[in-house]
Amino acid sequence: MEKISHFSIKKKLIVSLTLIIFVFALLFCRLFYLQVLWGETLQYMAYDQWTRELPFRADRGDIVDTNGIVLAKSSTSYTLYARPNELVDVDIDYVASSIADIVGMSKTALVEKLSRKGVSEITVAKSLSKEQMLALIATDVNGLYLTANSERYYSYGNFLTQVLGFTNSDGVGQSGVELYYDDYLKGVNGASYTQTDLIGRQLSSNVTTYVDSVKGMTTQLTIDYYMQSFAEKAVEDAQKTYNSNSASCIIMSANTGAVLAMASAPTYDLNDIPRNDMELLLQGSRNLLVNDVYEPGSTFKILTSAIGLEESAIKNSYYCSGGSIVDGQRIKCWRSIGHGSQNFQQGIQNSCNCVFMDIALTVGKNTMYDYFSKFGIGAKTGVDVSGEAGGIMLNLDRVQNVDIARIGFGQAIAVTPIQLVSAVCSVVNGGKLYTPYVVDKIVDVKGNTAYQHTPIVKNTTVSQSTSSIMKEYLYSVVSEGGGKNAYVAGYNIGGKTGTAQKYENGAIAQGKYISSFLGFTDVGDDTLVCLLLVDEPQGYSYYGSIVAAPFVGKLFTSIFSYKNIKPTYADGTDLGYTEIEMPNLVGMSSAEALVALKQVGLDYEMAGDGGKVTYQFPVAGQTVRSNAVVFFSTE
Repeated sequence: MEKISHFSIKKKLIVSLTLIIFVFALLFCRLFYLQVLWGETLQYMAYDQWTRELPFRADRGDIVDTNGIVLAKSSTSYTLYARPNELVDVDIDYVASSIADIVGMSKTALVEKLSRKGVSEITVAKSLSKEQMLALIATDVNGLYLTANSERYYSYGNFLTQVLGFTNSDGVGQSGVELYYDDYLKGVNGASYTQTDLIGRQLSSNVTTYVDSVKGMTTQLTIDYYMQSFAEKAVEDAQKTYNSNSASCIIMSANTGAVLAMASAPTYDLNDIPRNDMELLLQGSRNLLVNDVYEPGSTFKILTSAIGLEESAIKNSYYCSGGSIVDGQRIKCWRSIGHGSQNFQQGIQNSCNCVFMDIALTVGKNTMYDYFSKFGIGAKTGVDVSGEAGGIMLNLDRVQNVDIARIGFGQAIAVTPIQLVSAVCSVVNGGKLYTPYVVDKIVDVKGNTAYQHTPIVKNTTVSQSTSSIMKEYLYSVVSEGGGKNAYVAGYNIGGKTGTAQKYENGAIAQGKYISSFLGFTDVGDDTLVCLLLVDEPQGYSYYGSIVAAPFVGKLFTSIFSYKNIKPTYADGTDLGYTEIEMPNLVGMSSAEALVALKQVGLDYEMAGDGGKVTYQFPVAGQTVRSNAVVFFSTE
């Protein structure tokens, strides 16, 4: 019995010891978990409980143009806070009297605000200047705190509105570059941390900790401030001249895809954003050149021409009787009386629809669509702008001959302006399709490069020989054809006019057009491509040759001056035109008007199917250049 009892005691001791070791092991593991694995988190939670945080919003990075001109920057303002729990033993009237004049508030309103109970902090005043901040510090009133905030300022107000975009009241990008590159621009916020007791009163032993904010990165655009200024003036003048819904313009480097200017009108001042008028805000913020699609009309003939050359689908001669029959349907040429016999170059100069219908049908829908894919038609370009559209194309298996014929001269297909410009850049640069871009480089506060764009060639569209031939043809459109109003004496400018119909509810909108001109010229070692569009110009004249081409000519003239590009003609030589007095056509028959214009050597655009002339532009007696294109309409 003694042995059994001794054994039982020993067993109990072992069990007890094991339990004690197990409990200590659990305690050790728990302590290890709390002190080592979770210690930092618990410390942070405890620190958060006994401190009050006041944030310092970081300044957003500057946005600059390609020359380093600052377009958007941030300025520091200050917000005044109060902690009511620290004002318990303070004379509220005295505090309100001390700061009322500084913050621009009445003493009564301040007393009411500072007397609020049940809150740890209240905002007293926002957007205070540095001078106000220093004056508040000088009062040495307890219970009041200041934090630094960052406010966005746009150096030129109503300038590059759709590209730059804007931020909300919290400094977060909402549109444009401000949104697309927000992660680079926003910076890192700082804060001050004050030790407080259980009810939020500052401890007498407090040591305030400051964590500095870090400014966002400087973002350099491809936009050239001066070219942008020229484009802004062009779209503003065009929109006002023709009382149009809008006007827009883009200038792109054909050799890199860099966007040098991108403007739309109407617009608004980025320092006075119409936040209370959502319709105006959305209209003015929308980047029409990237977000919207349209039927390009005759500017699309540049691509059809290039495809025809690549595929050896160009004929020796063409005949235009005013339209062509395709699949039993008559498709009109823009000139109802026809262009008669002409060669390919004359067809481009005349912008004859019949020529381009023939090319598209000869090439065939499958090959045409293969080239559209190469040109990036129907797909997003990949430009670094939010909300890019991809265009609209008929499914290949649904395309009939009548469809491909219309597509050949820019109908039955919809593109974005930037998509078309990118494709045409490839036609004039030797066949390289670049991804367009608006941001070139991003640099942090220490000068380190965080991002550097390298031009991206997405595809090869046409051969070098086709590119060279197309440039010569398009030069002739401006020197001899329908693009004469974009002519600048002494300079080589190529291009194509466009007059595109609009649709409403799936049907053609009568009397509503988008007038455009797509031009290019060499500037130094680069080739610049410019597209200007006028949406629904008002008045008799709606042809792109009349409405849009002159503004592109003026824009290129400004660029030549800015870049100090001298004319190829020497002083005193023939500039390529003479001054002619515009004859009076009103009241003449269409045949008589054509004879009158031919006698003085003026080219023309005509609307109507014949009868008497009811309107002309320019008016009778006005001086015009002999190489200009004039307009008249008949009834």
